[in-house]
Amino acid sequence: MKALALSILLAAVSVCSLRAGDYEVCGPQGKLSYKVSLPKGFDTVKDSCRMVILMHGIFSSKDYNPMPAIAKGLAKAGIASIRFDFGGHGRSEGSKEQMTIEKEIAEAMAIYEYVKALPYVSEICFLGHSQGGVVASMTAGRLAGRGDAPKALVLIAPGAVIKEACQGGKFFNARFDPADPPEYVRCWGVYKLGREYLLSGQKLDVYGSSSAYKGPVRILHGNKDGIVPMWCSERYKEVYGAPAELIVVKGENHTISRRRRQVVSLVVDFFKAL
Repeated sequence: MKALALSILLAAVSVCSLRAGDYEVCGPQGKLSYKVSLPKGFDTVKDSCRMVILMHGIFSSKDYNPMPAIAKGLAKAGIASIRFDFGGHGRSEGSKEQMTIEKEIAEAMAIYEYVKALPYVSEICFLGHSQGGVVASMTAGRLAGRGDAPKALVLIAPGAVIKEACQGGKFFNARFDPADPPEYVRCWGVYKLGREYLLSGQKLDVYGSSSAYKGPVRILHGNKDGIVPMWCSERYKEVYGAPAELIVVKGENHTISRRRRQVVSLVVDFFKAL
């Protein structure tokens, strides 16, 4: 059933992409807004380089911290990046109320296929923050399952606690009956999470889907993170085993606003050393 649902989502992506034109990428909710950052002086005709796909967290966007800072740091190191807004976020089409993890995986897949077709991209890597970390890890696992895994993966405070939150009937400050959630709940009185997200989130196989990926992994997690508990990253480390390293960033919070330079440096150094 899960495979059928993903097939339907990917079919929607394909049809939409055909309509959208050569330079647009679409997902289940419509067109995806994205930005490509290239190293200074890079010639897309003559040169080639590694590209990192950056995936933001829930209720965030490609233009919010820490994505722009990471893109800038990578470019200075000679590494390209593409950051995009998931459906219903930033400038992408759709609504947050219609968001699900499966839809975001389909959107990540669509961006991956777009990047894969770029002639100047030599290797593709993934980076995800918070919910984007869950999407990045699960997408990497599914790609690995078909023999097409990204070169490397960075997870920043990966929000695998989503499953427990949906099962427990409490997501941020919103409370609901997990057996029969309403049409939507409001987080902080502003952001809507739809019933489909709350129900499907209870069945997520985050670590199982992610475990198929066997490449190098760096996990970063601030010890002052008040949103995603440290056990999420520790469990990822256990699942990935030897190819993964977990670095606890002392004094950093979930939004990467206290030790941003340190986090960016840890990200850039990892991708440079591949």
